[in-house]
Amino acid sequence: MKVLITGAAGQLGVELVQHCIEMGDDVVAADRSDVDITDAAAVDAFLAQHLPDAVINAAAYTAVDACETNVDIAQAVNGTAVGIVSAACEKFGAHLVHVSTDYVFDGTLDRPYLETDETNPQSVYGRTKLAGEIAAGSAASIARTSWVCGEYGDNMVKLILRLAAGDTPLAFVDDQRGHPSFTADLAPALRTLALERRAGTFHLTNGGAVSWFEFVGDILEAAGHQRGRVSPIATADLDPPRPAPRPANSVLDNAAWKAAGKEPLRDFRAPLTELVARLT
Repeated sequence: MKVLITGAAGQLGVELVQHCIEMGDDVVAADRSDVDITDAAAVDAFLAQHLPDAVINAAAYTAVDACETNVDIAQAVNGTAVGIVSAACEKFGAHLVHVSTDYVFDGTLDRPYLETDETNPQSVYGRTKLAGEIAAGSAASIARTSWVCGEYGDNMVKLILRLAAGDTPLAFVDDQRGHPSFTADLAPALRTLALERRAGTFHLTNGGAVSWFEFVGDILEAAGHQRGRVSPIATADLDPPRPAPRPANSVLDNAAWKAAGKEPLRDFRAPLTELVARLT
């Protein structure tokens, strides 16, 4: 297929571009310098020029805390722009795959979140990402993911590897739980949604629910360090506190993906081991 990938210079976008090329797709990789997705005329002209079969929208304003003060930018990129891209996809016959987030939930459930559970975002980032889901429309594939890590861009794995090289004390929260998700596994799943033009909402994460404290221990262990170098801390004890509230429970049940007959993404420890090996 011919696929347009927005946010192509980002952590997930680079991995998507590489995977789609490896699979033989005709790939149009677009970042902000190629097309401003908040500009409807520019988006229309870009799709008219390239006529993709599918658009995978990996563009987002993901600075969660900065969103609290940059509300207009967050809404423009995470919300309004998705409606613009969706309208252009409908006009030119492309299937839209839009990447969303666990932050659309409030994190208060005592079980993993299903795709059908009620949304209730508590942060500007979460509210604008939910606005994007709504703007994407019923014909699109909405792919919610969480705790994304990969070879490109900044993420928790790279941070811990840098900190582990020194003697900085490590303390991470043990009262926020989720599924780490690795771009090496996420990218192929997103391509499948694009190729099969599967409308609906899908949770796409690697398997294995952990706290941030536990995840950091896993990263340390994968890199040959002692797990004991990290200590647990409560979210309420963070100093200074984070501007944006985080969902305590970010665990997403990938029920719709499994119901579609798809193989669940691997336990996160497998791609974690592979990533650490590439980075060290």
